Amino acid sequence: MKYRNSGVYLFIVAAALVFLAFGCRSEKGNLKGLKMVKLETTKGAIVIEVNETAAPVTATNFLQYVQDGFYDGTIFHRVIPNFMIQGGGFTPDMKQKPTRPPIVNEAKNGLKNKRGAIAMARLNDPNSATSQFYINHVDNANLDKLGYAVFGQVVEGMDVVDAIAKVETGIKDMHQNVPVEPVIIKSAKVVSKK
Repeated sequence: MKYRNSGVYLFIVAAALVFLAFGCRSEKGNLKGLKMVKLETTKGAIVIEVNETAAPVTATNFLQYVQDGFYDGTIFHRVIPNFMIQGGGFTPDMKQKPTRPPIVNEAKNGLKNKRGAIAMARLNDPNSATSQFYINHVDNANLDKLGYAVFGQVVEGMDVVDAIAKVETGIKDMHQNVPVEPVIIKSAKVVSKK
């Protein structure tokens, strides 16, 4: 009698093992709702894991700009070492590209502005982010307090982020911290996970 449901028991155990093997992965990747984006820059490649689960609106917005080819040919126009590198809005001649409407702020999603985290740049209005993003060069807990929405993490190419953070900067067209030699995003593409 105690073995009558052994088939059901074995099925439940097998299903649990499959879930543990495939449905429950580390924060570093492979959770459902994560996509990879590869930024090919003039300093090398940066691969970003975009978290659609924690930041659905922000992730969808960023991925749409990627799929539209919007970031191709834009620059990292604001570089501050030991803080962050910002891009996604200007061409090498410092012309700002037209964007889609701003998105709602998702800063309260539990993701933090730690080294390598990618987040949305915005104006003083929390709901003013459009296309521009930044990658944290160091941990920036103050940006969490100020409500800057993180939506992913660099998983390859932090050495490239470090190299960009070291470039010489100056003032160009009234903008500060602009790389003297443009750091160009040659392409931004959704790529397969390894």
